[in-house]
Amino acid sequence: MKPMSPGGTLAATMESPRQSPITSDFSSTAHTDVDEYPGVPKTTSPTGIHFRPTRSEYDIEATVPPENKHRTLVLCFDGTGDQFDDDNSNVVNLFTMLKKDEPSRQLVYYQAGIGTYTIPQVARPLVAKLHRTIDAMLGNHLNAHVMGGYEFLMQNCKYYEHGDKICLFGFSRGAYTARALAGMIHKVGLLPRCNHQQVPFAYKMYSREDEEGWRQSTAFKRAFSIDVDIELLGVWDTVSSVGFIPKRLPFTRSNTNVRYFRHAIALDEHRARFQPNFWNRPTAEQLQLGVKAGEMPKSHRRTPSKHKSQHELEREYTEGGDCQTQIEEVWFAGCHCDVGGGSVSNNTPYSLARIPLRWMIRQCFLLDTGILFHAEMLRLVGMDHTTLYPRVLPRPPPLLQSPRASTSSAEKTTRSLVPAECEFRSEEEEDLFDAVTGTYDQLQKAKWWWLLEILPQQLQFQDKADLWVKKLEVHMGRGRHIPRQSTHGVKIHRTVKMRMEMLGYKPLAHLKPTTEPIWVD
Repeated sequence: MKPMSPGGTLAATMESPRQSPITSDFSSTAHTDVDEYPGVPKTTSPTGIHFRPTRSEYDIEATVPPENKHRTLVLCFDGTGDQFDDDNSNVVNLFTMLKKDEPSRQLVYYQAGIGTYTIPQVARPLVAKLHRTIDAMLGNHLNAHVMGGYEFLMQNCKYYEHGDKICLFGFSRGAYTARALAGMIHKVGLLPRCNHQQVPFAYKMYSREDEEGWRQSTAFKRAFSIDVDIELLGVWDTVSSVGFIPKRLPFTRSNTNVRYFRHAIALDEHRARFQPNFWNRPTAEQLQLGVKAGEMPKSHRRTPSKHKSQHELEREYTEGGDCQTQIEEVWFAGCHCDVGGGSVSNNTPYSLARIPLRWMIRQCFLLDTGILFHAEMLRLVGMDHTTLYPRVLPRPPPLLQSPRASTSSAEKTTRSLVPAECEFRSEEEEDLFDAVTGTYDQLQKAKWWWLLEILPQQLQFQDKADLWVKKLEVHMGRGRHIPRQSTHGVKIHRTVKMRMEMLGYKPLAHLKPTTEPIWVD
């Protein structure tokens, strides 16, 4: 990971193998190395896969679900500096599992991260590298990333004709890009096909924050666009800033056009420039300003004012204020790249990043998105397709010790005669081994990040009354703030509890002693 990275019928009935193409990095001195925990497998094949069934044992072309009611459009946005390489992120790993060869059922789109963009006219390598570096630092090509995804949808979406479902995924700044794309679709709508020349103009109106800009956006949407919804917005550890001079785009914190929002957040990331961007609720005043579903947006306030905040403008613009996004934000052990992936090479079997990847995939099935996965690929990240379809089965209790650790000597002797590549493990065993792997703390690995820790940093969050609070502080590597713990609770993945019990792990994020976590799987 780069320092800047903030169909057919299912044929198998056998238990599925488990293995991931992701490797763990155990160099962090702040956490226990996986080798210190007994029972974790130390060997792997060159591809990092324990077992690959033959075609006679398993239909390699099978997809799960085997069919979907609506075509799905899946867009994936990678993190800063991330692209396909030797240490792939969860965005690449998710994209790898998607069915890509039947566009009448599913269309997929992948975009490399901020900092990998090169202007087409720039041919000289040194100049192109300079452009990519500036893009990574300042995020000045964020508009190109958002418009790229927008044009894909403009050309391919048949929302009213075929009922297409749109699903967006992203990591880090790619997560912010996905949220901005959803915001742009909400504010200015989706243009009909082949209106390429209108896209930059549409983005310009989307990014305007003044009242005149909001009025123009409303008129533009009525005149040129169609109104579409986002079925699922799934992100890993969205950062709250893009570039050293952050600018918040409309509808990136909340968006009633998004039906389901899923967010995996890192408990141990503690860099100042990597504060999490939570999904927030409208304030009480904003709720009063909301209009009923089907009504046109209005631009009045209950109390006179010469200037309206962006939150107020967003709320007044939103049609169908009674439509609430179904939100699930869950905390996972590890730093930024331990949640979004990309901190380790692709050929070692276990890492923390595999846990939030499996969680996100499970959400796709729980929410009945219709996203088509290659069943064999699900096996490679430690998931059994029979537990996901036709019904998502409840998960068994977590393990604190591998069942293999208590086998008799006779069983061990018999097992030693079986080729290693035929081994497979339950998802609970995979969680067990992933949960005790090391972390990738950039403040320890790249000391220059500390230069940003001594600069004043403004934090903005909602308190227990849903009021916005701003706080200026010198960060100095402190753990993340978890807002509204007493009123909304804190959802934490159960593997965090496993890590606590096995390693004595204590998260860096500030969890109040009086807060009882809501453990989720």
